[in-house]
Amino acid sequence: MVQSRTHNCNELNEKNAGERVRIVGWMQNLREVSNSLAFLVLRDFYGITQVVVEDAETLQKVRAVKRESTLAVEGTVRLRSSVNPNIPTGKIEVVPDSVEVLGLCTENLPFEIEKSLEVSEDMRLSYRFLDLRNPKVKNKIIMRSKIVAALRAAMTEQGFIEITTPILTCSSPEGARDYLVPSRIYPGKFYALPQAPQQFKQLLMASGFDRYFQIAPCFRDEDARADRSPGEFYQLDMEMAFATQEDIFAVLEEVLPPIFSKFGKYPAAKGPFRRISYREALEKYGSDKPDLRIKAVLEDLTDFNDVGFAPFEGKTIKAIVVPVFDKTRKFIDTLAADFEKNTGSKMFWCKLDNGELTGGVAKFLAPRKDEFIEKLHLANGSAVFMVAENGNAVYKPAGVMRNMLGNAIESLSEKNKYEFCWIVDFPMYEIGEESGQLEFCHNPFSMPQGGMEALEKQNPLEILAYQYDLVCNGIELSSGAVRNHSPEIMLKAFDMVGLTKEDVIAKFPALYHAFSFGAPPHAGIAPGVDRMVMILLDEPNIREIIPFPMNKNAKDLMMNAPAEVSEKQLDDVHIRIKQEKQA
Repeated sequence: MVQSRTHNCNELNEKNAGERVRIVGWMQNLREVSNSLAFLVLRDFYGITQVVVEDAETLQKVRAVKRESTLAVEGTVRLRSSVNPNIPTGKIEVVPDSVEVLGLCTENLPFEIEKSLEVSEDMRLSYRFLDLRNPKVKNKIIMRSKIVAALRAAMTEQGFIEITTPILTCSSPEGARDYLVPSRIYPGKFYALPQAPQQFKQLLMASGFDRYFQIAPCFRDEDARADRSPGEFYQLDMEMAFATQEDIFAVLEEVLPPIFSKFGKYPAAKGPFRRISYREALEKYGSDKPDLRIKAVLEDLTDFNDVGFAPFEGKTIKAIVVPVFDKTRKFIDTLAADFEKNTGSKMFWCKLDNGELTGGVAKFLAPRKDEFIEKLHLANGSAVFMVAENGNAVYKPAGVMRNMLGNAIESLSEKNKYEFCWIVDFPMYEIGEESGQLEFCHNPFSMPQGGMEALEKQNPLEILAYQYDLVCNGIELSSGAVRNHSPEIMLKAFDMVGLTKEDVIAKFPALYHAFSFGAPPHAGIAPGVDRMVMILLDEPNIREIIPFPMNKNAKDLMMNAPAEVSEKQLDDVHIRIKQEKQA
């Protein structure tokens, strides 16, 4: 133990009775019984210890001190007459000879430390240093540290070496907005904070390193969500030389299940994880992030879009069958209202009772009842929920419908486990919603399946890429790919989206030139550390597992960032603020 204390506040037990000790920590509570008797609870990082004040002089001293002041207590350990079985130190107490104030709390607390989870998030984040004193909050950060340490150990055991890559780099198209850093030395030019170490890890492979990883900080100027922190996040970044897609899968199937089993609440599926093509994921689950704990899959009822029901006419129809449905009409109406609020689409339904279709859209399907029952293999007591939209627009609301039913009806899902899957065979290209032009669907550095021949001979929208996502319980943990390491294939791939050789060399000079000197085939992936911890701690909000998060509006309320800077600072980096015109 360090010299300032002989023991921590979670360490003393009945074996220490009679010993003289020195403990330090925060004064969590003071309960006075009389003018000469009080019980003081001292809390440090490790736990709490009860201190019994039995003289008026010491009581007067601690009475004058506000809670959350830091104290040093020297005294003797004795057995408690009333044991507290709920804490490790519940069999002893410390009778002080001296109490020293180490750090005085001079302000009124904005909230009770033990009740910080009950106040608004903005209040918690404004006083995050107090919020983190709450053991329930602190323990999440401790668990995060243990999970990261386990990931590091597992990757090292797999033969990977940890290499840190630059934070100040160049702007690169990674799918989100960059954070830009103006240069003082080069007026009008900017560094960018890396959205990911993508190019650097590929350059490491071209440099002759075989297996790289790091717990990498990534910076993206994007809006917050429950599962996405604005500004910065961390990922388990990895890359392998002379590797295929299956090599990447094998590593993570070895690394992740033991960590999820050790730190999570539930059993974790072991490798090999299920492989699902992107197209199959949309058809069966309505999402490329399927939650495999939900047993129901989407059924196609497009053949029934001509039954005379206007919302079905000419539409693509997807359905979920609930084999045993015992919920009320109120349940259905509430679910349908929530579904429409979340998706903008309407949910339709019917039931099979005693051989007859009832409720909802049953009367429109009745003329084709036998065909409907046979197609869905319906049994008495089952229900069918449906959504209809034009073409591919049906997938998103159908996926939401599947998740809502799976979460609301216990018989449809098995929640107490971790289910992983790989989503594979992503399209290489797509037509951009805003541009109307051919664009990369995901990572532009991916190898097309079929290589140069596919680029030259196939319809671009039919070309598949060696890209893959790792999904756990309906949450995307990571995207990865086999990289395009051939300069010729790279140039052709970018040419198809309108970028010339000169454009490619200007945007990616290091990669292009490195690949021109003999690059190995390589592949990689980068599971999100924050999301992993979020899943393992069963936290619905990612900000709960980050030590100092921004709020949902991308503000650091504790540090008051972003903030204005002085004119001199702006002059140093050759920046002038553009004033918004008044309306």
